Amino acid sequence: MIPANTDFFAHQTAIIDEGCKIGNGTKIWHFSHIMPDCVLGEKCNIGQNVVISPHVILGNNVKVQNNVSIYTGVSCEDDVFLGPSMVFTNIINPRSSVNRKDQYLETKVGRGVTIGANATIICGHNIGKYAFIGAGAVVTKEIQDYALVVGNPGKQIGWMSEYGHRLNFEKNNQAVCPESHMIYKIENNKVFNTGELI
Repeated sequence: MIPANTDFFAHQTAIIDEGCKIGNGTKIWHFSHIMPDCVLGEKCNIGQNVVISPHVILGNNVKVQNNVSIYTGVSCEDDVFLGPSMVFTNIINPRSSVNRKDQYLETKVGRGVTIGANATIICGHNIGKYAFIGAGAVVTKEIQDYALVVGNPGKQIGWMSEYGHRLNFEKNNQAVCPESHMIYKIENNKVFNTGELI
């Protein structure tokens, strides 16, 4: 059933269950299933063969690539990129014979985060804004704002700018994004955008 707000595109093979709210300009492609009571913001792009489980919330301009699974308990802020075949979980100790639907853990993905292809996000660990999770990484703990994380288990190896460039901090604890020319600062092992241009 298509929601009352129809100012979005859904391919004829997509399934959209009742109670969903879908923002203007959003596109939902082949064989994807949007389950009951999901919220998708404006200008999202939901690729082929995507499953979005009940009550998932996606902000505006979220890009979900092919074959992604987003399970109940996940929320993504604006401008998140979810790479092909990445997956979220929502139970720490799943068993086929044990029903644990009342034990879903929440995972919050901050604004501007990129999660690479085939990465896995273990539930209950939030990802800070503009973090960059490399392809195939397995996230097993909280991730800081602007962190660059790779490997299994995922380890932070550096910092990324809002434009997706690795930041190199100089002796003055400042780094400059080579594309935006924005200045970043690191203090007490936390990175922030100063709002200044070089």
